[in-house]
Amino acid sequence: MITTEVQTTQATTAADLYDSLLRGDAPLILDIRNADDVARWHIEGRSTLHSLNIPYSDILADAQTVMAKLPHDRQIVVVCAKGISAQHIAVLLREHGMNAGYLAGGMQAWGAYYDVRTIADAAWGQIIQIARPARGDLSFMIVSAGEAALIDPLRHIQQYTQAIEQSGARLTHIFDTHVHADHISGGPALSQASGAPYYVHPYDAIHPIDMLPAQIAYTPLVDGQVFQVGQLTITVIWYPGHTLGQVNFLVEAPDGARFLFTGDGIFLRSFGRPDLGGKGEAWTPMLYDSMVRRLPPYLTDATMIVPAHFSSLDECDQAGRCTAPWGMVQQTNDALSHLTSAAGFADFVLSNLPVFPPQYVEIKRVNIGLSHPTEEQAEALELGKNICALSK
Repeated sequence: MITTEVQTTQATTAADLYDSLLRGDAPLILDIRNADDVARWHIEGRSTLHSLNIPYSDILADAQTVMAKLPHDRQIVVVCAKGISAQHIAVLLREHGMNAGYLAGGMQAWGAYYDVRTIADAAWGQIIQIARPARGDLSFMIVSAGEAALIDPLRHIQQYTQAIEQSGARLTHIFDTHVHADHISGGPALSQASGAPYYVHPYDAIHPIDMLPAQIAYTPLVDGQVFQVGQLTITVIWYPGHTLGQVNFLVEAPDGARFLFTGDGIFLRSFGRPDLGGKGEAWTPMLYDSMVRRLPPYLTDATMIVPAHFSSLDECDQAGRCTAPWGMVQQTNDALSHLTSAAGFADFVLSNLPVFPPQYVEIKRVNIGLSHPTEEQAEALELGKNICALSK
């Protein structure tokens, strides 16, 4: 039974916590989960974020010693798996004179939180970023003249149906830049629910390890193909390397604004690893060719780079928009400095590959209809932050 004191302890919502993370003034995060769980997945923010991991059992075993380690002059948010144990620890901290609250719903709520931000608003329409901050995942809705398109939609499709309903537009296109390995795409389910076609490159409609064809309904993308969404023109740019079927989408507006949706091709401070199909050595030269030959003709310094992931909130502005002009990306993305030669690029990439998450193989199966997880299994597959970027 939860006491009245526990019930009245200050609760911080995932939305409020995310806003403070963006501003860079987040409270101290006290994560009371086991060290293994924290190592796999924890709350991240800007480089100024301060967090501690002291397991729940350690606090109960020696509360006095723990209290001595904690600051009495700043706000503390206690975090656990579901928010229950954190409430009790927050009460304990308050009894010792600390300004403590807890994250309502714990890491479960943090992992399910979606953030919606407008990144472009003009006479021709809007581009809306729909992010899942806990995973560093980004997706986008483009709205123009009563039509809407989605790019890289994530698993929880109600986020998109609500956004489309609020926009008053009709969903006409659903695009994936590639068949993702880190998360389950909402594209096929949204297509089935809305009747809008789901587009993916056919090279990604074969599992790269199983070599089995997709069992989902999709419309194949073609390099150079052009779509019209209201007043906006969308050009498909084949960009193999992260996957065989990775594409970029160049969105051009009538006022001259240009947005390049890069998926996992280029991030703001890194680029997508080439080994998630199990063929890192074979795909690295293709990635190099895409970066030095396929992409430059479509770029100007003012072209906005719009990736599918961020690795750190330092990549996003205080408004939560994770996009930047190409001229700035060239200055801040140190990984691009290794493009001077194919051999040097290959050496850099293959010596900086992060650990290969085994669940990524299964997620690719799910995304092309070879596997059908329950909701509980889907949550387990997606647990933790994406690691699609190359390590630095």
